[in-house]
Amino acid sequence: MVSLSDVRPVEERAWFKTERRDNVLRFVVGGDWTLPEAPRLDPKLRALDLAKVSEAEIDGKELDKLDSAGAWLLLRTKRALEDGGAKVRSFVIPETYGPLFGTLEREHKAPPTEESSRPPFLYRVGRGFMHAVNQGYEMLGYLGRVTVETVETIGPQKQLRWKAFIHQVEETGINALPIVGLLSFLIGVVLAYQGADQLRRFGAEIFTINLLGVSILREVGGLITAIIIAGRSGSAFTAQIGTMRVNEEIDAMQTIGLNTVDVLVLPRIAGLVVALPFLTFFSDFMGMVGGAVMCYFDLGITFPTFLRQLQGAITVDTFMVGMVKAPVFAFVIGLVGCFEGLKVERNAESVGRLTTRSVVESIFLIIVLDAGFSIMFSILGI
Repeated sequence: MVSLSDVRPVEERAWFKTERRDNVLRFVVGGDWTLPEAPRLDPKLRALDLAKVSEAEIDGKELDKLDSAGAWLLLRTKRALEDGGAKVRSFVIPETYGPLFGTLEREHKAPPTEESSRPPFLYRVGRGFMHAVNQGYEMLGYLGRVTVETVETIGPQKQLRWKAFIHQVEETGINALPIVGLLSFLIGVVLAYQGADQLRRFGAEIFTINLLGVSILREVGGLITAIIIAGRSGSAFTAQIGTMRVNEEIDAMQTIGLNTVDVLVLPRIAGLVVALPFLTFFSDFMGMVGGAVMCYFDLGITFPTFLRQLQGAITVDTFMVGMVKAPVFAFVIGLVGCFEGLKVERNAESVGRLTTRSVVESIFLIIVLDAGFSIMFSILGI
């Protein structure tokens, strides 16, 4: 049984026809298989019935012109036959277009299966460990460079770029006040509510104020502020510097002799180191206000009573423990944000990936440092 489907109207410049004998399909193409003809050919090729084909022959000897769009349509048809279980026993095209098909086949290989592409577990663990080691080594060298540049700014020959510094203080500090204040207030409300709910069982509701004072001033205020700034300003540092890398602005700065650390990194780190302690103080204040409001409405504790109990619960050391952490957290956030920004490659995907990595690494280091500070202060008896 022979079936013939000829879709070659006279006025059309590109055509194809199929001839089927039993389960063997002969696919003949000709004319100009180029980009202008692709929108017309594409739906007709998709509509072909390729079921129950065991063997196929593709004949392109009558092709007059062929570009990458037409070659891709032919290659897609060939793969559709193979995916359907057919064996393509011949694929004949003019020798001129051989390199084009070779390039397309290399660039559009079928994706490997999960089993073949997934490396062994131990290999992935080792690769991740070595990546972390290399990352730490690079960051250590970067830290040394930033330290040297910072020391040099103290001398008379080089000064900090004050306009950029003031701009960063405004951007990372003043503009962050609303979000830091709101979240700190709500955290104070939550801590007061949960603390009161537990202490009420023992008739010790008044000690909710002690819990608030110690937890917010020592730990929560500084920690939550640093995490917010890591997500807000640390990511902004990476995205800004990374975009400059993509746009080749950093290359232009280096060409004219400007030091990228001096121009881009130091003002950001210095501005954040100055701004974060003030944000931490503001966060402590708003957290205590939120706790005081919740104590008033939930426990009936007036504000004067709240202040008297708070005064007996905390000391200057309690306040200073939280404040000492802030500059260290700020330095780490700025260092990681700028470090990842300078590593961005010249594509948009790299900007997004390293921005995400910057936030994750900053939050991880903040929590590790906070745990280290807690252990150190406990040993010192503070």
